[in-house]
Amino acid sequence: MTYVQGFLLPVKTARKADYKEIAEKSWVLFKEYGALSCCEAWGTAVPDGKVTSFPMAVKKEDDETVVFSWIVWPDQKTADACMATMESDPRWEEVMPNANEIMGMKRMIFGGFEPLVSY
Repeated sequence: MTYVQGFLLPVKTARKADYKEIAEKSWVLFKEYGALSCCEAWGTAVPDGKVTSFPMAVKKEDDETVVFSWIVWPDQKTADACMATMESDPRWEEVMPNANEIMGMKRMIFGGFEPLVSY
C-alpha cells in the first residue's frame, strides 16, 4: 500500500512565486527518489480558529499564507530513503538555497501516514 507524507507550513504571501519555483524543482528530486505524486496547495479559505486551526498550528504571521502539501510514495521505505538524502544530496540545497526567507521552516508540521481509504 502507498504511503503519504503531509506538510503544513507558513509561506510569505509576497513570495508565492518563489515558493512555487521551489516546489517545482523539488518535485524533480522527489520523483527521482521514487515519489508517485505530489500536491502543493496554497491556502485561500483557511480560517483562524478559537481553539485550534491551521494558522494557529504554524503560528502564521500577518504576511503569510498557509500551504498544505502532500507526497504519495509507493511505501514508507522509499519515503524515508528520500528524506535521508536531504543531508547528503547537495541538489536539495541548490533547490532551496533561501528557503528560510520564503517559508517558516521551523514552524512546518509534517508526518507520515498509511492510507486507510483511497479513491
